[in-house]
Amino acid sequence: MDLTETADERAFRAEARAWLEANKPELPMPPGDTAEGFGAHREWERRLFDGGWAAVSWPREYGGRDASLWEWLIFEEEYYAAGLPQRVAQNGIFLLAPTVFEFGTPEQKDRILPRMAAVEDLWCQGWSEPDAGSDLAGIKSRAVRDGAAGGWRLTGQKTWTTRGAFCTHLFGLFRTDPEAERHRGMTYFLVDLRAPGVTVRPVDKLDGDAGFAEVFLEDVFVPDADVLGGVDQGWSVAMATTGSERGLTLRSPGRFAAVVQRLIDLYRRRDSAGLVSDAALRAEVARCWMEAEAYRLATEMTVTRLARGERMGPESSLNKIFWSEMDIHLHETALGLLAPDADLEGAWLRGYQFSLAGPIYAGTNEIQRNVIAERLLGLPRR
Repeated sequence: MDLTETADERAFRAEARAWLEANKPELPMPPGDTAEGFGAHREWERRLFDGGWAAVSWPREYGGRDASLWEWLIFEEEYYAAGLPQRVAQNGIFLLAPTVFEFGTPEQKDRILPRMAAVEDLWCQGWSEPDAGSDLAGIKSRAVRDGAAGGWRLTGQKTWTTRGAFCTHLFGLFRTDPEAERHRGMTYFLVDLRAPGVTVRPVDKLDGDAGFAEVFLEDVFVPDADVLGGVDQGWSVAMATTGSERGLTLRSPGRFAAVVQRLIDLYRRRDSAGLVSDAALRAEVARCWMEAEAYRLATEMTVTRLARGERMGPESSLNKIFWSEMDIHLHETALGLLAPDADLEGAWLRGYQFSLAGPIYAGTNEIQRNVIAERLLGLPRR
């Protein structure tokens, strides 16, 4: 693994850094899980698109700039180093888009990807249901064929739908063969949330923001053109999406590198002011830096493999456990440094509240440990 940046990569970094510095919005931005904040983030992400930075590793024809995965990592480092926020379009760009590239028809790619990059369509993920949280194979929402109309009628309920209150579209699994085995008979649909029969109800998070939604579907028509990957093939298509969610794209090393730098800066300020009472916190800050650096190196090893044409398999579960638990550790350490002066409305506490969800979403860490045991270690199922 050669980590030396080429001349082209150094030029790419300099260009990205200069553009972000010249164009970034006033910071901090309002939370993206409020109506006001979502609108502000959407405007910012449209500016990213207009500048050619919304999806750098995509082909130009879909709104990207044909950058390599290495250059994508560089952009992510510069993006978060500039203090910029998580993307409200991330579930589309980082989760659905890789699946569309792999399974989509040419017509679907042409129709979906440019509008996604331009934040004209905003996508949320319709996985969880009231009786199927971590057990994705337990979904009950169904789709019934409507051959006369050339499509399907969807009925059911999705819950814990991140930013569903503000998005225009949903991607999710629905049962098309109720007699099939648990991991079969499902189809991956792309649903317009403005279609007749769709009801979206916001769900407040711990911090009071409407970051989730319940989505109710009652006889919602979806045309055949919005089936992704084939009828009854939804499980394998969904596994590609979850691989992106747990693995490379959703949580780049640049995000955690920026957080750990903020943590180091916080430690230095508090320590120089004589406000660090627990000497062990210094070691915790150092451990946080080592974890973020280990995550960066592991990701670069993965990118090296992907650049050779290999695929990321069940080891994405290792990745997900590591970044989700690291995120909590980073924020717990920061709150330890701030105690007893922690701002109950401050960025560190809000970040801590969000980090607590990490071991739950993208498949609970308990489930990920089962995947690791069975698929990587070859242990028997119990």
